[in-house]
Amino acid sequence: MRANTLIMIVLAGVFGVMAVVLANIWLADQRSAMAQSNGAQRDTVVVAAMPLKFGDTLSADKLREIPWPAGALPAGAFKTTKDALAGEGTRQALQAISVNEPILTAKITGPGQRATLSAVLGDGMKAVSIRVNDVLGVAGFVFPGDRVDILLTRTARGDDGADRSFVDVLLQSMKVLAIDQVADVSKDSPTVVKSVTLEASTKDAQKLTLAAGAGQLSLALRQAAASKGETTERVTLSDLTSETPADVAARQAELDKKAAAEAEAAAERKRAEDKIAGLTQAVEKVGSRLDELGKVKPAPAAVTAPQPVVKEEVKYVPPTPPARATIGVFRGVKLETYDVPRQP
Repeated sequence: MRANTLIMIVLAGVFGVMAVVLANIWLADQRSAMAQSNGAQRDTVVVAAMPLKFGDTLSADKLREIPWPAGALPAGAFKTTKDALAGEGTRQALQAISVNEPILTAKITGPGQRATLSAVLGDGMKAVSIRVNDVLGVAGFVFPGDRVDILLTRTARGDDGADRSFVDVLLQSMKVLAIDQVADVSKDSPTVVKSVTLEASTKDAQKLTLAAGAGQLSLALRQAAASKGETTERVTLSDLTSETPADVAARQAELDKKAAAEAEAAAERKRAEDKIAGLTQAVEKVGSRLDELGKVKPAPAAVTAPQPVVKEEVKYVPPTPPARATIGVFRGVKLETYDVPRQP
């Protein structure tokens, strides 16, 4: 037998023995932990016996008690169903609660209270609504419980008199309490809404109210796990095209100058057309008047009785109408004359 083969067999045997020993140690630890767990003191906790949604009233058939290690009860949990339903009046769920999820005081109302928006607000927080549409509201994909950033778009006049548009991140990580009049966090179908209600401090509520009249508010949906703020900066039109404000102002001035020149040229053409039209009308009126005068025949001259000595014969010769005519046109207080051919 070769030496390499013998060495491999020996190593395989050593590793096998080590694996058996480690497995026995792990099993012994597990048995010890189970023994300690079986001997530990037990308690109970109240959980949901069926799925609950926002506004559902708690009752004995919707709750049940399950075993729970003593000393490890969640904060705000109830040990018995009687404790959860104690008090005058019923309790209602403030958010969606899954089956076997512990019933906590933060997830339900107090005795006799209704599941309203005010019951969901944290200490010192306010509910403020802003108007949105299908675009500003992230196409209806914002639901109660999400967190959003508030963007403010507005236009301000600079020192040079030019208007400049820009966007600022007004507030970050704002909790959405309701969309329109729906505060159920279990809602999962996108809906185009007209308003979104946010949870905000008093100062933030003032900012939102003032910003609603100062510009246009938009929502930016944040990642579900992203609750911390981030450093932001103002975005202007120059950031979109990599141009400086001076470049934008110069291009706008050039466009304004070109538009003014085109407007002046159009006005000059209009004045020339009006002048030609007025002259044409004047010529037509003069020609018509001359025609009327040419059609009038003068009265025949009276023929006197022949004298006995001198014999005269009078013959009427109609006047020849002139071939051209002179017309005068007043331009304000100035008289301008024109020599035009007479129409036959």
